[in-house]
Amino acid sequence: MVTTAALARTAALAGDPARAAMLAVLMDGRARTATELAHAAGITPQTASGHLARLAEAGLLAVARQGRHRYHRLASPAVARMLEGVMAVAAGAVAPAPRREPGPRDAALREARTCYDHLAGRLAVAMADSLVARGAVELGPDGGALTPAGEVFLRGLGVDIDAASGRRIFCRPCLDWSERRPHIAGALGAALLRTCLDRGWLRRTEGSRAVAVTPGGRLALRQAFGYGQAPVCGDAA
Repeated sequence: MVTTAALARTAALAGDPARAAMLAVLMDGRARTATELAHAAGITPQTASGHLARLAEAGLLAVARQGRHRYHRLASPAVARMLEGVMAVAAGAVAPAPRREPGPRDAALREARTCYDHLAGRLAVAMADSLVARGAVELGPDGGALTPAGEVFLRGLGVDIDAASGRRIFCRPCLDWSERRPHIAGALGAALLRTCLDRGWLRRTEGSRAVAVTPGGRLALRQAFGYGQAPVCGDAA
């Protein structure tokens, strides 16, 4: 059983502004150097190294050496789930600000972004809704399952179901912090994101968790999931 001291220690580690900024950057699932993370947090590389060492010691980060460089990534999907949950709570706890139009970066992140190894944002929620509506996926409060019809459908899209069937949780709902509704996480969610990237439906945005829908992807996602019937991602109204 987790002690209150351990809970407080983990919360304090993740709650420091600089460490929170570095953890948020790593939510796209990619590994980065201390210099890259220092730049993202607005601190010196020396200060970043101290923060990163504490996060690694606590089991929040994993570190791998390649040549002269050390690369940092989130230690596990459980860490990503913790951060996404905090983001969801924080988004609802912030006092309402004067209404303004979000900038392009905000709009892009809300439309489609990576949530560690799976997809989040309006696109991910729309995909989950479509899969549930057609009886391809069953989602409950704590878990999910792919139906036989859903397996046929997703295999037809090129999703590698066999590779997704491993030891980790296969399918589960993940509360989307911007949409406040679930998208699909787990191995199935990771396989869906991988398929969208491999087929060129989505492309990563450098220096951001945002992913952009390509012209070909817009058509493919509309045909597969009914997504994009209304203008999105900067389309004219």
